[in-house]
Amino acid sequence: MLRKKQWPRLEFNEWKETLYTVQLWTQIVGKIRLRNLPWLNHSWHVTLYVSPAGLTTGSIPYSNGLFQIDFDFVNHQLIIQSGKEENIIIKLYARTVASFYKEVMQSLEAAGIETTIHAKPNEVDPAIPFEKDEVHCSYNPDQVNNFWRVLVNIHNVFTTFRAGFTGKCSPVHFFWGSFDLAVTRFSGKPAPAHPGGAPNVPVRVMQEAYSHELSSCGFWPGNEQVSEAIFYAYCYPSNADFSKQEIMPGEGYFNEQLAEFVLPYEAVRRSADPEKKLLQFLQSTYEAAANTAGWDRQSLECDLSWYQSPITPYKN
Repeated sequence: MLRKKQWPRLEFNEWKETLYTVQLWTQIVGKIRLRNLPWLNHSWHVTLYVSPAGLTTGSIPYSNGLFQIDFDFVNHQLIIQSGKEENIIIKLYARTVASFYKEVMQSLEAAGIETTIHAKPNEVDPAIPFEKDEVHCSYNPDQVNNFWRVLVNIHNVFTTFRAGFTGKCSPVHFFWGSFDLAVTRFSGKPAPAHPGGAPNVPVRVMQEAYSHELSSCGFWPGNEQVSEAIFYAYCYPSNADFSKQEIMPGEGYFNEQLAEFVLPYEAVRRSADPEKKLLQFLQSTYEAAANTAGWDRQSLECDLSWYQSPITPYKN
């Protein structure tokens, strides 16, 4: 069981400049994965995954086999593996997005990996083209390592929560556009067309992502408008009763601005049992979505109480 002291402090205003820079770096790497994989429903082919040292693309097919790109937030380097004798190492330090983009693309070319990307960020505004972005240039190694350790803890709890569902469910994965770690459950029913609205994201992409009824939860480090790290939970399509449901723990609430249930990361971090508190939030907000939308919970859920897990799943 992870202990409280292992849930690091994470203050948005202390590392926001580094956050903005690293988010754009992950967009570059994520777009390389997007460009080289077939489309997977709900844009699951674009995501990164939490790794033992940072974030990874996992295996990506190309003409000579497979390649992989890893952010190593322990040794602070980007690693490109392509089956050759030596990996390509790109150091992570305080440098511009333009500089990072140029070196990554040149390194791929040197490795014999021919690829192009739409070299402009998504889900941020303003969206400065990567090759012209001399604005974002911050990198604090301690803060980035701290963020990765937070992701590791959350990934493990999300993975436990995911196991209790037999219906269609996403991996626990990291979306570089919005810079959040998420896991999503589906009822199996089609949903009405999404209206779109995310900055610099085509409506057709949003509609494909939300093509089916879902309940989603995740972790997000915040932005200028919501200047704290939070856990969130929402459903699509939403309904009038969803926001009125009682959830656990007591620190959780429905945020009208975001139209989501929210639980501050700090409330979890300070808890005597962070895993239990987070699982309470995940389970109770899922139940709020499933119950108000009339999901067939009996056929979609499974009981894992017989299995000895490192993290005990929350039960009412």
